[in-house]
Amino acid sequence: MSVHPGQADEYARRHQPIWPEHEEMLLAHGVCAYTIFIDPATNDLFAYVEFEREEQWAGIAETAVCQRWGAHMSELMPSRADNSPVATVLDEVFHIEKGNGLVRSTNETP
Repeated sequence: MSVHPGQADEYARRHQPIWPEHEEMLLAHGVCAYTIFIDPATNDLFAYVEFEREEQWAGIAETAVCQRWGAHMSELMPSRADNSPVATVLDEVFHIEKGNGLVRSTNETP
């Protein structure tokens, strides 16, 4: 995703904090962690999210609060006709995580 030139500060301001009902909806849909970064040189956004199940994450876009949030943010960033942000899904190349005494990596072969 990205923001239009000159809109980075307003984009950040609108997230400080996000609407309480938006946060509640994200948590109710299995979001465990959600972070958005901005590259100030390019206005590109990078979002990192951890969620419980793909089905829960996929359902977020259909909620009324998410649709209102998209409309609220659409003037700040490239958006589709339905106000969802123009986004590129990135393919994971590497991930490492420590849990239960094990280190797991996406580049391991079974």
